[in-house]
Amino acid sequence: MITIRDEIAADIPAREVLLDRCLGERRTAKSSERLREGRLPAEGLALTAECEGVVVATVRLWHVEAGDKAALLLGPLAVAPELQGEGLGRAMMREAIWRAACRGHGAVLLVGDAAYYERFGFSGDLTRDLAMPGPVERERFLGLELRDGALAGAVGVLVATGRPAEATPAAEPARRAA
Repeated sequence: MITIRDEIAADIPAREVLLDRCLGERRTAKSSERLREGRLPAEGLALTAECEGVVVATVRLWHVEAGDKAALLLGPLAVAPELQGEGLGRAMMREAIWRAACRGHGAVLLVGDAAYYERFGFSGDLTRDLAMPGPVERERFLGLELRDGALAGAVGVLVATGRPAEATPAAEPARRAA
């Protein structure tokens, strides 16, 4: 049985291995990573899926600002290759979006495959006046409003606004995991 739950510190090493397996080690070179570096995920929005004590999926959301509009940046989402196509990614996305809405967040942004994320309501129309802090394929930069008008008037380059990770040895794995 697979359980989706809050991420705990003990998940981080396995999460790193899963992300490298699914996304490759070059994942840290992506523009989205610039918004996650040195930050903690949004409170209650770092999720792990486990099966028999093994981390099999992960997703996190991060505080960002688009102009003067607060939003969340989703990512990365990763599912163990042997479980891809089984609906776990969809379940992780639905849980992440639901939790973000329940916590009162107005919008979620991401960089990802439009054909996949459109099924959750994401659209490139909401990001046309926004930019990432580095190169990104325009058609992969998507947004979802959890509250009507949450991104109305949002313009400019996204900026990280989340809590900084503590500069302690215990926080180092969390910083690398981001």
